[in-house]
Amino acid sequence: MRNLLILLSLILLGMSCGYGLRGTGSSLPPHIRTINIPMFENNTTRFQLDLKLTQSVRDELVARGEVDVTPDRSSADAVLIGVITSFTVQPIGFGQDASADAYNIVVVAKIVLRDLVNNRILFSNPHYSYQQEYKVLEGTDFESVQQQAIEVVAVKFARTLVINLLEGF
Repeated sequence: MRNLLILLSLILLGMSCGYGLRGTGSSLPPHIRTINIPMFENNTTRFQLDLKLTQSVRDELVARGEVDVTPDRSSADAVLIGVITSFTVQPIGFGQDASADAYNIVVVAKIVLRDLVNNRILFSNPHYSYQQEYKVLEGTDFESVQQQAIEVVAVKFARTLVINLLEGF
């Protein structure tokens, strides 16, 4: 019986050692139930980049179901502001005809999530960066597929941003 009590005590002690899994809950304060996401400001020359990124972030937050997205700032508990500062495309792979067939795309944005209830900043990153490789068919240039590439990058940008906002990584 004594050995059983010692074993149980050790198990309980081990369970309370302070280790835990990150990303298993929301890092947002519990009073944040609605978020307003105005159209991101686009300081680049890429057409509709602001529209694609903003809508992808809204869609990702809705899909996660942890908060509601509202178009009305006055009824929101928080606001997510985004300013897209850079969109760069660099060729990184070349086909047999010496034309680029793989590109590295980097999107940089200033992101601020503000708690409107307590008037404080919950998340701020003036150089939030997302990077992805994008392949094109040999003989195709990036400009001819850039809208498709922007859509793909926008979805993945939104996913990583929302993970950072909700799960605190």
